[in-house]
Amino acid sequence: MAQATFHFPYGFLWGTATAAHQVEGNNTNNNWYAWEQIPGKIINGHKSGLACDWWNGRWREDFQRAAETGQNAHRLSVEWSRIQPTPDRWDEEALDRYLEMVRTLNELNITPMVTLHHFTNPLWLEEMGGWENEAFVGYFETFTRRVVKVLKDNVSLWCTLNEPNGNAVLAYLVGLWPPGKKDFAAMFRAVVNMVKAHAAAYHAIHVIQPQALVGMAINYRSLVPAKPWFPPDQWITGLFAMAMNTTFPLAAQNGVVQLAYKRQRIPQARATQDYIGFNYYTRDYVAFNLLKPGDLFAQRYFRPEAEKSLSGFLANEPEGMLEGLKWCMRFKVPIYITENGVEDPDDHLRPRYLAEHLHQVWRGVNNNLPIKGYFHWSLVDNFEWERGWTQRFGLWRLDEATQTRIRRPSVDFYEEICRENGLSANMVARYAPEAFAAIFPN
Repeated sequence: MAQATFHFPYGFLWGTATAAHQVEGNNTNNNWYAWEQIPGKIINGHKSGLACDWWNGRWREDFQRAAETGQNAHRLSVEWSRIQPTPDRWDEEALDRYLEMVRTLNELNITPMVTLHHFTNPLWLEEMGGWENEAFVGYFETFTRRVVKVLKDNVSLWCTLNEPNGNAVLAYLVGLWPPGKKDFAAMFRAVVNMVKAHAAAYHAIHVIQPQALVGMAINYRSLVPAKPWFPPDQWITGLFAMAMNTTFPLAAQNGVVQLAYKRQRIPQARATQDYIGFNYYTRDYVAFNLLKPGDLFAQRYFRPEAEKSLSGFLANEPEGMLEGLKWCMRFKVPIYITENGVEDPDDHLRPRYLAEHLHQVWRGVNNNLPIKGYFHWSLVDNFEWERGWTQRFGLWRLDEATQTRIRRPSVDFYEEICRENGLSANMVARYAPEAFAAIFPN
């Protein structure tokens, strides 16, 4: 058997990622809670409910589990609707609770990365038009200042917006997320305001904390023409890649929003990313289809022979990870892998998915890509938006009825990776033997 270890750079961050609405429980003052109450919006009528019960204190035991299993970083988000429940009121107790969280992470030698907006808007702001209202930008800047002033002594890694590309498409073009619109013009307004909000937050953070690192987390979808030799497939793949992947980081690089045929200059957004946050899950094959105007005439599907997750939501396509990391290089900033994982309640696919994707990350590191850390999605099973409780992404299984955490084998696999700061042949042979020959060929 081949014997080798793929080591990562000294100081590499190994962690997991969570989001406030998905783990805290009883976030009743935001747009997603309201969306959950509308019949048919969440699969099987599921509701976030108690979620992972973090707001009642179970974050302590989950952080302790992360520390005990070798993780040295954690990405979490703050819930705006808790901190600013009405336009004219701030909840200092909520801010103190988040301060306690990040202090505890530091005491456990876990580096926190804090996301300021992970999909949820306060109800009062949603009722004003949400992302379509330019007033959102000023409110977000004020909120950012308030949070950063409280947490700055314990946090230096900030993520302004999580997956604004996915949020814009699903909320304003596809209509799957609140406010449920199917309107390209509305999506473009939202995208412009998202870029402005990111820029305002970026500058506000650097005034308060000049040494901070600030970026966005972009959901990168690997997109391959279904027929590489067919010009319409090539064209629609490129158009869709611009809309899905490139719009936001390019705007943060050059100050221009380009979305299909619409373009707007936002000079204040230029050079507003100290790093790029890279979320990667899967790859699509793309064909031009005139019957799909709502999807920008793109028909997307998984490679038929690709291994799928239990619900068919994801295909295991690790090569897309390295492709995407190389794509990040065009923005000329360091890279943090802010999410990567697979839904897998029985933990059959996750070990192989993890091994194969981390092998691709190591290949990127070995080719001098400036990759600084990896955050696995997620620490514990949580509420997965419109998919409710039907998907299980956690290293730890959650019994939401009893709030019991059950250790999956991938906990032990990831612990060994974190402690070794690398991926070894011995680990793969024990936890993901199906992936061994591809990763460690003789």
